[in-house]
Amino acid sequence: MSRIGSCFKRLAVARRKALVPYIIAGDAPGGSVQSTVDCLHSLVAGGADLLELGMPFSDPMAEGPVIQRGHERALAQGTTLLSTLEMVRSFRCDDELTPVVLMGYSNPVLRYGSGSFATAAAAAGVDGLLLVDMPPEDSAELPAELKAAGIDMIRLAAPTTGAERLHDIAASVSGYLYYVSLCGVTGADSLDVEATRIKLAQLRRVVKQPVCVGFGIRTAAAAAALGELADGIVVGSLLVDKLGQLASGDSRTAAAALHDLLAPLRAALDGVGEADDQLVR
Repeated sequence: MSRIGSCFKRLAVARRKALVPYIIAGDAPGGSVQSTVDCLHSLVAGGADLLELGMPFSDPMAEGPVIQRGHERALAQGTTLLSTLEMVRSFRCDDELTPVVLMGYSNPVLRYGSGSFATAAAAAGVDGLLLVDMPPEDSAELPAELKAAGIDMIRLAAPTTGAERLHDIAASVSGYLYYVSLCGVTGADSLDVEATRIKLAQLRRVVKQPVCVGFGIRTAAAAAALGELADGIVVGSLLVDKLGQLASGDSRTAAAALHDLLAPLRAALDGVGEADDQLVR
């Protein structure tokens, strides 16, 4: 069983939901490999079950302004696909349990070479890959190469995904399905919990893999509400925004801030205390 599969199995046994934070490789203050690794470890200490690590790209089309600026900061600090893999490799020196999913866009992967990327990513300790701009129709070779390397191919579904297309996506997903909870870019403030509830019920009838919900989750109350519906929640803009605020500081302060942002969401997912709808700060 893959590291992602084992993670969700443990969570199911414990009747807990996955907390999946997203940050961008190289977006931590200083831009060094170690600064991002420190942030990843701090997120785990704050309650993360899986980690999504963004691969910096110049044209992140699905992202709102907050995450776009994070990509720009990472690229300005010289982060590359190779250094991103080095971050995962370094993280694995002290954490062999927490799954790491690389999230991004197809251009860097295809330029590297899909087969070579799969081999290098597996050697670094990557567990999953999510490419926003590579639908099933455009990914004939890569899923097979990832599968051979032991890496899950994470897929996206959205509120506009029709029934026939959902069957195609369900047939090609492994690890988990990432459900985009709204029609918009990351960080948009238009989350509709009831609409998400209805769509997730439809997804459950088709998708056999765990389902995580992302886009627009910025409060403990939203995390708790969606945690009741899905197998996990993904939080990104909230964390990347904080890294932007602390960009001129030091990596230890940034890592500690990420921990403190994530902890209330973890508590809300676990039903500890009273979750409110105030932006986590």
